[in-house]
Amino acid sequence: MTTERKSGERKLTAFLGNPDRPDIGNAIHSTDGAREYGYQAALVGGATVWGWASPAILDALGTDWLDHGWVEIAFRRPTYPGDDLTITVTPEADHWLLRITGADGHDRISGELGLGDAPWLGELTKTPYRPAEPEMAVHPTLTPEIAPVGRQLAPLGGPEGISGAEVSVRRHQEADHELFRGPNARLHPAWVAARPIRVLHHTYDYGPAIHAKSHIQWLAPAVGTPDLVTTATFHETYERKGHHYGIFDCSTYDGGGRELIRQRHTTVFAVAKRGMA
Repeated sequence: MTTERKSGERKLTAFLGNPDRPDIGNAIHSTDGAREYGYQAALVGGATVWGWASPAILDALGTDWLDHGWVEIAFRRPTYPGDDLTITVTPEADHWLLRITGADGHDRISGELGLGDAPWLGELTKTPYRPAEPEMAVHPTLTPEIAPVGRQLAPLGGPEGISGAEVSVRRHQEADHELFRGPNARLHPAWVAARPIRVLHHTYDYGPAIHAKSHIQWLAPAVGTPDLVTTATFHETYERKGHHYGIFDCSTYDGGGRELIRQRHTTVFAVAKRGMA
């Protein structure tokens, strides 16, 4: 395990491919949809922005982090296409601090990360492995009244595995790191952070939605995995400033039933229009 206390830094300009196309699933990532809710432009997806930190994280923590590491992040402010971002990963006594900051000095994302087990790992539910279930023909709309508090969501599978993750990385990350391509590719952190969104959409329609927080624990290397199944347990829903939040935990397994990743996802599944709360 890496012991040297390194730091990492990266600068880039935020981008979002074709925010004006008519088939965007989450309207908050479209120009017109975001403006309808009081935002100045289309919001870049939270998992995408978080994924841009991966090179700086790997510089600081090395690949051990992808084998057995953790991160806790909060999405503080919207990221818009064209925003100039500075990403820093700095060592503390027993962990690292992550900041993704705009040119205005305000954090878009902040959090902590480290190697080994996270201090909060015991708080996350390990939802047992179950075979993947097909997507329902009709999805109910997620509301606080029907939120499945205390229940498991339908397991998400499919043959995409690492190959699907690789395509997503090329499209949204412009990343050509050898760790994330080829037959022995790893699951990219951006893909991992977005996996719970796909799990919830496997059962429910909802949105516009905004990624609020992620707790992610890598338990074992995800290398060249052909098939993945993600199970989930929905824990809580609440309202704050007109937004409706949901919290649920996910476990992602390889084809042999080995748990690779455990995470907690906090989402705003119903966004209040600014000025309407």
